[in-house]
Amino acid sequence: MFTGIVEELGEVAAIEPFEDAARMSILGRAVTADAGHGDSIAVNGVCLTVVDVRGEVFTADVMKETLDRSSLGALKPGSRVNLERAVRADQRLGGHIVQGHVDGTGVLLSREPAEHWEVVRISLPGELNRYVVEKGSIAVDGISLTVVSVDGEGFAVSLIPTTLQLTTLGAKQPGDPVNLEVDVIAKHVEKLIGAYVPDGRS
Repeated sequence: MFTGIVEELGEVAAIEPFEDAARMSILGRAVTADAGHGDSIAVNGVCLTVVDVRGEVFTADVMKETLDRSSLGALKPGSRVNLERAVRADQRLGGHIVQGHVDGTGVLLSREPAEHWEVVRISLPGELNRYVVEKGSIAVDGISLTVVSVDGEGFAVSLIPTTLQLTTLGAKQPGDPVNLEVDVIAKHVEKLIGAYVPDGRS
């Protein structure tokens, strides 16, 4: 489990493609400090399992399912990525509960800079719209963010200078893809209610 509080901006060092998977090597000075085989590290919000650690570079295998359903398939050597180690039980939950299981991808639609923050609009796949609410939480490329507004096309978030400086969202431009993970609590609530109210009818 993760909290959506990005620890550092890493960099893709190498990608070894296979027929139905890829092996990624990623430079991350902070996340490799205590990483070992089998540990979980979120890369742009996708939970990956560490296969090997050599110095400040860790390697992870990415299956075709993940490449197809997330934006990891678009990464290249030199790409910057958000990195976060799995949260320990004795740590503060600074963001919200993030599983590292991407629900879909969106596209950055626009950026509106203000004096001390920036409003970013992101498209939202139709099947995920019902899980996103104003003032609710969403993970964008693994970053825990609060939804400012939502409509049929997408949603907006306000980014403070720290988020702009220390995550990939500072450099993303309109048209760039992002990974989305909606609040898992909303999905559980929907399933529980559905057991008593079939198809959402009262």
